Amino acid sequence: MRFALAVVAVCVLCWPDGSALATAALTVDVANVAADAQVRIAAGQNDSVTVDWPTGDDSRGTATFRLTTDKPLIESLSLRATGDAPPRIVARDLTPFTSITVGTRNLDTPGGWTIFFDNVDRRPYQRYAAELKLAAARATAQGSRGSIAFGQLTAGPFSGELVFSFYAGSPLILVEAVVSTTEDRRAIIYDAGLVAAPETAQLATVQRYVWSDFDDTEKSRDAAPAIAAGPRAVRYRTMAAEMAGGGAVAVFPPPHRFFYPLDFAENFGFNWFGRDYPSAPGGDGWGVRQPPEGDRRFTPWVNAPPGTSQRLGVFYLLSADGGSAALAAVRRYTHADRYAPLPGYKTFTSHYHIEHALDLLRQQAAARSTEIPAPLQSPGFVRAFRTTGIDIVHLAEFHNSTTPKLATDERLRQLRALHAECGRLSDESFLLLPGEEPNVHLGGHWISLFPRPVLWVLNRPDGTPLEEHDAAGEPVYHVGSAEDVLALMEREQGLMWTAHARIKASVGFPDQYRDQPFFKSPRFLGAAWKAMPADYSRDTLGWRVLDLFDDMNNWCGPKQVLGEVDVFRVELGYELYGHANINYVELDHLPRFADGWAPLLEALRAGRFFTTTGEILIQDLAVVPAAEQRWALKARLQWTFPLSHAEIVGGDGVKTYRQRVDLSDTKQFGELDFAHELTPELSACRWLRLEVWDIATNGAFTQPVWRP
Repeated sequence: MRFALAVVAVCVLCWPDGSALATAALTVDVANVAADAQVRIAAGQNDSVTVDWPTGDDSRGTATFRLTTDKPLIESLSLRATGDAPPRIVARDLTPFTSITVGTRNLDTPGGWTIFFDNVDRRPYQRYAAELKLAAARATAQGSRGSIAFGQLTAGPFSGELVFSFYAGSPLILVEAVVSTTEDRRAIIYDAGLVAAPETAQLATVQRYVWSDFDDTEKSRDAAPAIAAGPRAVRYRTMAAEMAGGGAVAVFPPPHRFFYPLDFAENFGFNWFGRDYPSAPGGDGWGVRQPPEGDRRFTPWVNAPPGTSQRLGVFYLLSADGGSAALAAVRRYTHADRYAPLPGYKTFTSHYHIEHALDLLRQQAAARSTEIPAPLQSPGFVRAFRTTGIDIVHLAEFHNSTTPKLATDERLRQLRALHAECGRLSDESFLLLPGEEPNVHLGGHWISLFPRPVLWVLNRPDGTPLEEHDAAGEPVYHVGSAEDVLALMEREQGLMWTAHARIKASVGFPDQYRDQPFFKSPRFLGAAWKAMPADYSRDTLGWRVLDLFDDMNNWCGPKQVLGEVDVFRVELGYELYGHANINYVELDHLPRFADGWAPLLEALRAGRFFTTTGEILIQDLAVVPAAEQRWALKARLQWTFPLSHAEIVGGDGVKTYRQRVDLSDTKQFGELDFAHELTPELSACRWLRLEVWDIATNGAFTQPVWRP
């Protein structure tokens, strides 16, 4: 019999070559299961293996897997509410599913694997249902974590194993197809989920599917009569299925790691449910998916270099109380896709090509009116940002090749419209800031941020002074060189930084101007961070910029890195949270637009902020004396998903040093006064910073602390 699965096995009659498959049970390798582990893994009855783990203070979960191939791999999932209560079966006879879509990466570009401008979907690609041959099983458990891995798993040119991971104190199960290939130039995406064959045991039968709509209302659909499986656009990236016994299993992806970068953040239907999903075993199923065509603009997919272990993951969340309870439990991990308030901080996000001002001018010209058109009076992007818990939004407008060539009058008309609209749409609880991605004079692409509205023209004809004044006496600047840009930033106390450093149109930057006066100036903040490109073999996001972060501070620090989102358009119902990150900036109050926002720029320049995907918060970073001639790094951490590890990073002006700190003893929804003694190399470093990552590859990082 064969398993056509993708996160687990699915039974068929024979192997692809037609040979019969023996049904002898496997012996699970338990050599790495500690006797005192909180996750208990043991041989069960009837050729099975059982995982038992605490899911809460006084509750436990049990997952039983079959070690023969004549039935679905997952025999049962159950929960026990209290120590004395009998277990309640949530579901029986489930087949995990994963399919991998394999395409070809264009490596004939200056950035190589560090690529965004690629269209994998426009070249031949093929989808493979992962198949599991139950040839091996091994268990690992220590402390509060445990896992069981089944092999061999194959999907076209990829092979590996299927791994289920369990976390004491959590009803989560992380299921990963861990696969690699020897082939070069591979880019991938994947679909995953669960399937319950309708003819199996009664408790396996899906009764109804439950999800959240974009307005946060709960939706549901009975599984009978059967509906053909297909993409579903839902909120929170989560689909739950209620089973015949009243329990439910929610399926959702790692909230940020799952997505490959796109220019547009619409919800393209990242979930699925229904009967007979393509490449899945027959039956009623539900799960997650990646659309190959993306936003039909640039579709780089996910890097899969040869020899790397790609971890194609999906979470199961078990609930004994039905689909609504399962959805509510999932929402807690991302604060309901809202950045949690933190006393003493304001949330700041940057780099959006909304082009609201140009839309306004076009519609006013078409209507021959100076009134604000009704659709723009309360634009959707402002409501979307507010809903996500964002206090300050920094735009990156006029992102086109025409802007640098505009004559002064037209340029000022556009700027005045932008400034007026930012002021109108700001209030005591929300600040919308004008900003641009000018992309001239310095090299590569860069972002501007001033502490107040500034009128500046991106060209300087011969004989034109750097600074003029309009009829009202307001200064108007003309910049035609890097020297002009720096002079402007110094006069107006603005900031600039490299947009999408070392990728897109900034390949080679800021490296190529690292010795220029404008880069060494305090007016040049540094660079911006985004999870781009994607690679499921990494246990962090955005390593492209984190590596640059360290390089810049060794070159000529201090330099800062803030989070950027870099998308075109934002509306209610978009998958903004999955593509976004946020900066928590130390501000005691939100600046008023009319007063300017100099305190924001001062905090950014001083490094008084941290960047996060939202699930991990870091406060009070400090380097303090420890043992003789040694130092320790301290910080206050908060998180939702169980943590994975921290990394302390430092530099001596030439070399970067790293120290990884295991955090596998953490439970979900925790707080910790983190303190760790530094290695001798880090104790001698000029600057230090901290990264923290969780089991879903959500992360947060601080700005550098500089030593005297």
